[in-house]
Amino acid sequence: MKAMKHKPLSGIKVLEFATYIAGPFCATVLAEFGAEVIKVELPGAGDPGRTYGASSGLPGASYMFLSEGRNKKSITLDLRTQEGVEIAKKLVSMVDVVVENFQVGTLEGWGLGWDDLKQVNPTLVMARITGYGQSGPSKDQPGFGRIGVAFGGLAYLTGYPDRPPTSPGTATLADYLAGLFSANGVLAALRARDLYGIGQYVDVGLYEGVFRLLDEMVPLYGATGKIRKRSGPASANAVPHSNFETKDSRWVSIACTNDKIFARFAKISGCEEFALPGGKWETYPKRRADENEVYEFVSTWTKERTRDTVLEACREAQVPCGPIYAIDEIFQDEQYKARSNLVQIKDPRIGEITVANVVPRLSETPGSVDSLGPSLGADNDEIYRDWLGMSADQIKILVDRCVI
Repeated sequence: MKAMKHKPLSGIKVLEFATYIAGPFCATVLAEFGAEVIKVELPGAGDPGRTYGASSGLPGASYMFLSEGRNKKSITLDLRTQEGVEIAKKLVSMVDVVVENFQVGTLEGWGLGWDDLKQVNPTLVMARITGYGQSGPSKDQPGFGRIGVAFGGLAYLTGYPDRPPTSPGTATLADYLAGLFSANGVLAALRARDLYGIGQYVDVGLYEGVFRLLDEMVPLYGATGKIRKRSGPASANAVPHSNFETKDSRWVSIACTNDKIFARFAKISGCEEFALPGGKWETYPKRRADENEVYEFVSTWTKERTRDTVLEACREAQVPCGPIYAIDEIFQDEQYKARSNLVQIKDPRIGEITVANVVPRLSETPGSVDSLGPSLGADNDEIYRDWLGMSADQIKILVDRCVI
């Protein structure tokens, strides 16, 4: 059966009052699956995320913004003005979802808080992403992704035990996780609206998505008081389970998550007797007690072979093993190509840009990347004229007053 052209969120209208990554990414996820997302930006300036990261050469559109602003429309509106507030409320009355990530109290100060907006749209779903959530003693503190990774408990685990904590690859991880959890919350809230006729807000702190991913750490500490420490690339719950250099100065990850997998690895690496009943590395507790020697053995084995040789040997033995890729290798990999994980989008402003494709993949109503991040205010005429019925003269007056 061929995939349908329809998207699962077709007909859902989203108003985005958000900047940088977390809030915009929440709206992006919705837009990928068919929601009509209207990004509201400050006249003349726009989302600061437009200039975040490497410049594409297109004014007001970094590569980050072109990718993460996908599938959206852009209008300009100064929410700090009374006229702007009145226009925003009219738009809110016409949409299903509002996404925002201002500091706590900012929208309330402008007359656009939850209590204000639910009056004009009782079934509204509002996603609110802040550093620490809408409640608690830290709610008024500013937050960015790096702070979320730190406060959420992940930075403490990242790095080597004898070195300072670091960040896991990208400090924006917390932003993307918060955006994903918020999008999930929006979908649940829309379902509740359809079932029960109620509106509600979704409340996510940047640190909370990170915290939610700490596997056993919460129940383990609660029950035993054990604090997991930094362990470099190795796992706290399996041995060998780490990254290893190969003969050609490349790297692979090997994950012997249980005794059966280790037995398969032992067979291909020439230490089969160690995994047999009674062998010195037969069980995880034995390997953990002797982990330095285990890791030295595995490291010696990989350094005697090229990366491709290691990968092939592990593949044939059904030992989980994968290459540690840089971005150029991702572009060359056949699995990425087969899954269309990279998609080329042609844009009249800049030409063809490659971006990451939509996740997850739906068999019948898949999402898609239809356009890159829009130019600032590109859709003012459409929204103000077609949605709100403004005349050209009315729009010009608002432009002259810097309201839009």
